[in-house]
Amino acid sequence: MDTQLFLICFLTFVIHLIGTLAYSVRIAGVRTRRIAVSLALFSILMLVSRTSNSFLGPFLAKRVETGLGGLASASLLGDFRWLLVSASLATVAGALLIPTFQRVFCRAVLHFQVHRSIPKLILHGFFKGGLSYVKDVASLPAVRNVAELRAGHGVSGRITALNVGATALWTVGVFASLYAGVLDPSVRVTSSTLSSIINGGATIMMAVFIDPHMSGMTDDVIEGKVSEGQFRNAVVWLVGSRLAGTLLAQVLLLPAAMLIALLARMI
Repeated sequence: MDTQLFLICFLTFVIHLIGTLAYSVRIAGVRTRRIAVSLALFSILMLVSRTSNSFLGPFLAKRVETGLGGLASASLLGDFRWLLVSASLATVAGALLIPTFQRVFCRAVLHFQVHRSIPKLILHGFFKGGLSYVKDVASLPAVRNVAELRAGHGVSGRITALNVGATALWTVGVFASLYAGVLDPSVRVTSSTLSSIINGGATIMMAVFIDPHMSGMTDDVIEGKVSEGQFRNAVVWLVGSRLAGTLLAQVLLLPAAMLIALLARMI
């Protein structure tokens, strides 16, 4: 793995790590009873994700252009496989970090509720005991929480399946469209623009089915209609389905690239 590929894998890791940690924000919101503040603070981390994504595209496109027409094109598929592995590893890392992250995030929400200042919150996190607090509360997911999964999914099988599909499409969209340009360089520009259709479909699935379901369940926890244990189970199952989606993306990469190349030629 060369330096450029390592950097692209790192950016992919950051994007999917933050995406996985987003699930724990709802847990923090439930525990602090500050849903709106929790989502607002998490938007700062989303800026990091979006910035990483803005760098990922040009770096990846440049790597594809360099490999076109040469012997290096044969190894580009392997490069995309590594990127998908990075997405899966980031999801696993995010799952393991959820207990620690939600505790730290709860403290951040309560601190912001008092001081109402993002700069003060950042200074407190890095220079006034915030890092030592992370060390104190760091922990792995409890075994008993995993055992409680036998009590029920917390979310329906339909929502779980939709999350798998949406994650797979969102994960593979850009990669498949760029690799379609490798399969048929004559339509590589058209192929690259088709990624927005795939990602748009995944976004619609999340916005129409998954996010409203979790938002409703979050409100049910606040109102006492659903227990926090059931809500944690739902989060665990969604994280697990997200991991399954990144693994499914490995299977979809080549077929999706071939389909995109075909559609690009038909346009």
